[in-house]
Amino acid sequence: MASLFKTLKQDWSLSATVAGFLAVLISYAGPMIIFFQAAQQANVSSTMMASWIWGSSIGAAITGIILSIKFKTPIITAWSAPGTALLVALFPHISLNEVVAAYITSAIIIFIIGITGSFDKLLKWIPQGLAAGMMAGILFQFGLGLFKATDTMPYVVFGMLICFLLAKRFSPRYAIIWVLFSGIALSFIFGKINPVPMDFSLAVPVLISPEWTWSSTLNLAIPLTIVSLTGQFLPGMAILKLNHYNTPAKPILSIASITSIAVAFTGGITIVLAAITAALCTGKDSHELKEKRYIAGIANGIFYILGGLFAGSLVMLFSILPKELIAALAGLALLGAITTNLGIAMKDETQRDAAIITFLATVSGMHFLGFSSVFWGICIGMIAHLILTQQQSKATIPTPVQDSPQSQ
Repeated sequence: MASLFKTLKQDWSLSATVAGFLAVLISYAGPMIIFFQAAQQANVSSTMMASWIWGSSIGAAITGIILSIKFKTPIITAWSAPGTALLVALFPHISLNEVVAAYITSAIIIFIIGITGSFDKLLKWIPQGLAAGMMAGILFQFGLGLFKATDTMPYVVFGMLICFLLAKRFSPRYAIIWVLFSGIALSFIFGKINPVPMDFSLAVPVLISPEWTWSSTLNLAIPLTIVSLTGQFLPGMAILKLNHYNTPAKPILSIASITSIAVAFTGGITIVLAAITAALCTGKDSHELKEKRYIAGIANGIFYILGGLFAGSLVMLFSILPKELIAALAGLALLGAITTNLGIAMKDETQRDAAIITFLATVSGMHFLGFSSVFWGICIGMIAHLILTQQQSKATIPTPVQDSPQSQ
């Protein structure tokens, strides 16, 4: 244990800590809104809502910290945002007890898939160019959000953009730190900070007993498993692979699902591998040295613990910052990841067309047969890749040269 703390002290960096913080900030400022929509549909109390956030935050923290330390890799975990969106459609026709049972069922299914190594085999079939095209498509909307935010807060957003460019020129390692400070300062100057009464108090988890029904299993557990695997674990593993981290999916799915079972009893939804926020922690903006970026995963977990402990006050804290500031911050923080993935998608000529198809399908936001554009992006891209690769293979088969009569 002493050697672990010594290593952490040597490897700790401000840039990786900020990357972990930004990942939590964006998670709470974005997907958490879906939690509140679901809570309103279910008519749950503020105490129960705090328990949901506590369970999801603590679950993500424990999983991320354990995996990041074990594999020396920035493994960022979070709650299933697509899964939370399912709740909005199901409440109030499903009870909290049924929801908890569905969470547990989904976690058990994911554990079985993880422990058997089935997911690792699937990942080996996906070409790097297509994985990069999918990730670029997922992150693209955040880049657009930066400029869409100028519609309502142009001076703050453009000020943050100028600060980002100057910081990238003179202090690239801490560019996002300067952008965050400038965004808060500009929001104060232009009166965009929302004053709300603050009351910091520790959240107390509420235990909920599970109630298994066929209805909750078919309507929530199965869809939750599918969207968690295709919308979270798949792109999350892809971004680790794209940043040259060869961590197998087996322990990630196994540990995440075990944690999911534990926090399900407090209302915490399935813990999954993050994709969008992971891009903040796995690139060079986190740390120049690849082997020291795992600190971002640990820092991310620590900030999640703080968020979980003060879940009851968290909403008020994040309501202070304008949503445009968060959108601009996310867009600028993910700019490097968007550039990197687009570059990888375009690099290999044999995968280029399929990668572009993957990118366009992913960024389209399409929903077909209940599956998201992330799922369809990689499926359509794989079909295009198989067809085009086979076509190219036939085109490159050399034609046998027959001896002429003169040569005989």
